[in-house]
Amino acid sequence: MRNKIIAVNAVIVLIVGFLSWAVMRGILATAADNSTVLAGDAKHAAFGASAKLQLDALRAELWLSTRAAEAATLDATNKGTVAAQQEAATARCDAVATGARGGSFESAPSLVVLVDAQGKTLGRNGSTLMRGDDLGAAYAGLKGALASGQPGSDIWVNKSRNDQYLASYAPFRNTAGAVAGALVLGITLNDELSRVSDATTGRPLVLVEGEGADARIVAHSTASNPALEQVVGSAAKDAVHNALESGHVTSAMAGDVIIATAPLGGLGSGHHAALVGSSPAALFENATSLANPLLGVMVLGLMLVTVGGWLLGNYISQPINMLEEGLLTILNGQSDKRFELDHPELGGLAFRIDQLLNQLMGVEEDTTDADGRVSHVPSQKEFSDAIAVDDRKSNASLEAEAGVDPAVVQKLSNEAASDYYSRIFAEYITAKKALGEATEQITQETFVNRIKDMEKDTSNKLGKPVRYQVASNGREVSLLAIPLA
Repeated sequence: MRNKIIAVNAVIVLIVGFLSWAVMRGILATAADNSTVLAGDAKHAAFGASAKLQLDALRAELWLSTRAAEAATLDATNKGTVAAQQEAATARCDAVATGARGGSFESAPSLVVLVDAQGKTLGRNGSTLMRGDDLGAAYAGLKGALASGQPGSDIWVNKSRNDQYLASYAPFRNTAGAVAGALVLGITLNDELSRVSDATTGRPLVLVEGEGADARIVAHSTASNPALEQVVGSAAKDAVHNALESGHVTSAMAGDVIIATAPLGGLGSGHHAALVGSSPAALFENATSLANPLLGVMVLGLMLVTVGGWLLGNYISQPINMLEEGLLTILNGQSDKRFELDHPELGGLAFRIDQLLNQLMGVEEDTTDADGRVSHVPSQKEFSDAIAVDDRKSNASLEAEAGVDPAVVQKLSNEAASDYYSRIFAEYITAKKALGEATEQITQETFVNRIKDMEKDTSNKLGKPVRYQVASNGREVSLLAIPLA
């Protein structure tokens, strides 16, 4: 029995465990490898990073336009000599850089330059370098801004000049209304991309400039991501080209990652620059392995089933074995063998077996309790016989008919039948209980019917109606017949 209990429950645990594992494995695989959803998320992330980068550039333009419109900016270009202009320009650039570091920007700009109307550098912050450099010739976006008088932003990457900036520029005019020069503010691209990554995707970003075979990575967020850079430089080059050509955010599968490309259309060279990010092709690696703990839970369930089955089997099999051994002993001739089994489930069975053995072998069962009182409930027949005995014991009282108190006779005669039978039944039960006799099976209906029969028989003998009284001498209960007339 023990092994059967364990086997049945083990099969149930195995079926439920393997089904749970298979269902969970399938759900995780589907959820983790939903390429459509993942590609859409990658595009949204790239678009958000691109928008953040362009928003930072626009904020820089607005802030710089305010600084360019200040009188101190124009004064730097109105000095009498070139040397004086350069010194004044450097001082002005230092002042602008200090103002930018005061909290106007999340990242302090590393470059502030003041150029003249032709785009030549008059001075830069913190250094005398770059004086006389023709930035207008190097960067077409700045040249166009000087020509139009409108602020703008661009990606400045020039290996020969060691430039790698997100540059914003704001032209300023002289008193005659003509463009007199421009203030240029540059933030290191790597720092800017790191800040954009932290604020948006949380994943590495790279900045790509150029088209087709000339496309190259010019900047990346905080730490370089060789895997991303390799993908962008090879497998995903067509995807980057398509994004630059279409001007829309695109995504493509490249190996085990999804790359998303967002053109930087809001910058001066937007059609030649794009922001590229990547996300895994699955939400997490080895998604199906996440369901494996269910197998461990299943093994634990098997262990618990084994222990529980062993205990339950012992709980049931031990008393059964005892009953079997006892019956075998009786078959071998020990007829007085009986079972004393204290067991919530099988104790009753053992007691019935003892009763059966007593009946088969003609052994009278002891039904008295520790005080010698009958421990079984009397049957209806036993009750009728007892009343008959009580009645026979009281027949002698008929001989003393003349000695009955007339007041008692008068009281019995005047008592209503319903009250009489209820009273005598209650007195009879009380007297029986006082002697320690069982009364559970004595019902009022049975008692009253029996009394009526007795009254009828006695009345026929005496030729007059009778009623009964209950009497007890401390050892037994008697029913005394009282003639009424």
